[in-house]
Amino acid sequence: MDEENVPSSETVKKPVQRRVLVGCTGSVAAIKIPQLITELCKLNQVDVQVVCTNHSTHFFNPDELDVRLFRDEDEWTTWSKISDPVLHIELRKWADLMVIAPLDANTLAKISQGLCDNLLTCIVRAWDKNKPLLFCPAMNTHMWEHPVTGTQVEILKTWGYTEVPCVEKLLACGDKGYGGMAEVNTIVQTTQHILNSLR
Repeated sequence: MDEENVPSSETVKKPVQRRVLVGCTGSVAAIKIPQLITELCKLNQVDVQVVCTNHSTHFFNPDELDVRLFRDEDEWTTWSKISDPVLHIELRKWADLMVIAPLDANTLAKISQGLCDNLLTCIVRAWDKNKPLLFCPAMNTHMWEHPVTGTQVEILKTWGYTEVPCVEKLLACGDKGYGGMAEVNTIVQTTQHILNSLR
């Protein structure tokens, strides 16, 4: 092959590494986090990290995840003086996309009102409006049907966030109805679709 026809490092396009930050809150649906992370990590050129509320770890073992995981206490152990990095800001900068799955009723209420009393909600409060954010509601049917829930979901959507709608199913509490988190495959496919649309 002629030397002129050999692609140089300048002309060969490398696949873009996309960074996905998964937020996890204290819904029973958090038991699906290990499966969700496994499937997201199978996506081509995707780097995944997790930020979880303290209550979410009641439903899964963080040690089962083969990705970096952040908890509330990490916010306070990584900063000791002015000029030290602030974790919720660093994670906001790091991520190309955020997926909150599951998003429980309590955290939905906090986010819709601008509250930021833990690492996850601080990231969302500081989130770059030019980056996509997906949220996957999960809660008891009666909580889902409460009038305030629809209002809070609509607030997030007006900010440009993408809802991955909950599904109707037999819930862990024994009630049947809407409120179950979307299937893992649906969340992964939606994430892939949005990642493909990024430039």
